[in-house]
This record gives sequence, structure tokens and C-alpha cells, in this order.
Amino acid sequence: MLLLQVGDRTPVVTVVRDVQVGQVLTEQDLGEASVALDPAVKAVRADDLKSVVGKRAAVELKLGSLLSPSQVTKDSLVKPGEQLVPIGLKPDQVPATALVPGQRVQLVQVPAQGAAATTEEAADGAVPKTIAGRVVKASTAAPGTGVVVVDVATSAKDGPTAAAWVSSGTLRLVLDAPDGR
Repeated sequence: MLLLQVGDRTPVVTVVRDVQVGQVLTEQDLGEASVALDPAVKAVRADDLKSVVGKRAAVELKLGSLLSPSQVTKDSLVKPGEQLVPIGLKPDQVPATALVPGQRVQLVQVPAQGAAATTEEAADGAVPKTIAGRVVKASTAAPGTGVVVVDVATSAKDGPTAAAWVSSGTLRLVLDAPDGR
């Protein structure tokens, strides 16, 4: 009976230390285990370990988990024609919904704190300026300050504008609906 159980095991790739989103995988990040694998579970087989080394983590990988093919990518998380803008958000600016890589957001320019909209803006009901973006990574809240840094990919044309809004304190992050509407 024991011999039959050993025969049903499949050697697979495991994660041996936490790997952040976008980090390039090394052999030191990965290990092997032999598990009884249900056909519905898509795991990278140990024979294919070398094929995932050098790829990037598409999601955060946790110690002790099995590696799935969908969790790695050969692509950079910032695509050609994009720039990465880091945005520090105070605790009252962080959405209650967890920010996850790939999530669509709008970067919105708002009046500086304590400044009112100009009479011209108020009179014509001007819509705030916005820039479309995509979450690449969100940090955990910093101890003491609670600040969360969100890396947002924008078009290369809009990156400097978004950075200026961040610098002046006039940027807010708004989550898009999951279906993009």
C-alpha cells in the first residue's frame, strides 16, 4: 500500500522564500517537493524548474506554496511606453479595498490642501484632470506613519505630470471598476 501511495506523487516546484511582485526568480527562491497532485491543480513540475528561473513573479509568492505557471511572467510589469510613478498614500487616502497588481486606477489632480478651486473652475464646473494608470505594486503600511507606497504605471507622456502632482500633494488615487467602466 505504501509503495502505491509513493507512486502517485508528482515532483513539483515550491517557493522556499517570499518573493515580491516583479522580482526576478532565482534558483535560491525555489525548491522541489513531491506531492499527490490533483489533475485540477496546475503546478510547475520539478523538471521545468529551470524554465521559470529568470522570469518575474507576476504575483506575490509566499514561502511554502506550490508554484503555478500563471504566477510567473517573462514580461516586465512596466510595459514599453510606460513609466512607473511611486505614490505615497496616508492612512486616510488608502482605499479599504486591497490594491493588487494589474488593478486599473485613475490619478486625479485635486486642489492643494487648504486651497479652493479658482472661481473660473468653480463657475464652469470643470472636471478634474485625470491620468489612467495601473497598479504594479502596493507596499504594506509603514510602521509609525501608516503610509502606503503604490507603484503606478502610466503612459510615458503622463508620468512626469503625475510625479509633479505627487510632489505638490495634489494627487489622489481612485480605483476603477473591475470591468473598466
